[in-house]
Amino acid sequence: MRLLLISSSLVHGHGYLDHAAAELREFVGAARRVLFVPFAQSDRDGYTARVRERLGALDLAVDGLHASAEPAAALAGAAAVFVGGGNTFLLLAELQRRGLLAPLRARVEAGAAYIGSSAGTNLAGPTIGTTNDMPIVWPADPRALGLLPFNLNPHYLDPDPRSTHKGETREVRIREFHEHNPQPVLGLREPAMLRREGVHLHLRGEAGARLFRRGAEPVELAPGADLAGLLRGP
Repeated sequence: MRLLLISSSLVHGHGYLDHAAAELREFVGAARRVLFVPFAQSDRDGYTARVRERLGALDLAVDGLHASAEPAAALAGAAAVFVGGGNTFLLLAELQRRGLLAPLRARVEAGAAYIGSSAGTNLAGPTIGTTNDMPIVWPADPRALGLLPFNLNPHYLDPDPRSTHKGETREVRIREFHEHNPQPVLGLREPAMLRREGVHLHLRGEAGARLFRRGAEPVELAPGADLAGLLRGP
């Protein structure tokens, strides 16, 4: 299984996907077409056009899954799939409504390269229970693709010691998640990325991550960390 999971497509000081461009192009390899899944946003034509322009600069052609007359067949024939960011609840609900969650999972398990950004990264875990998004729609079920045995929290933010904000931090929210759920959670800072190649799993990019396990203190992870042990499950 091949996964490239990006915390965010937009990072301070960079244009759209600029920080991940070299990694993305190398990851896709010989593939020349990418099937884009735009369901995390409502303007699917506009979103696809933006991705088509950006990936075109990497010599990649982009097809929008929403525009396909036979989306399941489009997934079955895809060499690379990019699931974009936006609202994770909307993304999952649309995939469920269209009956495309299982075909997407099957294609990735069969060898297609899976690229996720933000909501698309959330989708790779067992559930979307650690997304930062508001539930603007309700999916039929919170279970996601399950391509990894742990949940993800893209855009992970550390507490700002100078802030006067007294609301819950990301760490507090993840601890609340662990009161009811057993799977680990990986908090991906911007602009971190996670890359899986079969049994190998590494933290990529210029930022680290924090690993949360139920009943344990968080563990700080530096860029380049080998995370293959997480693939064995909780």
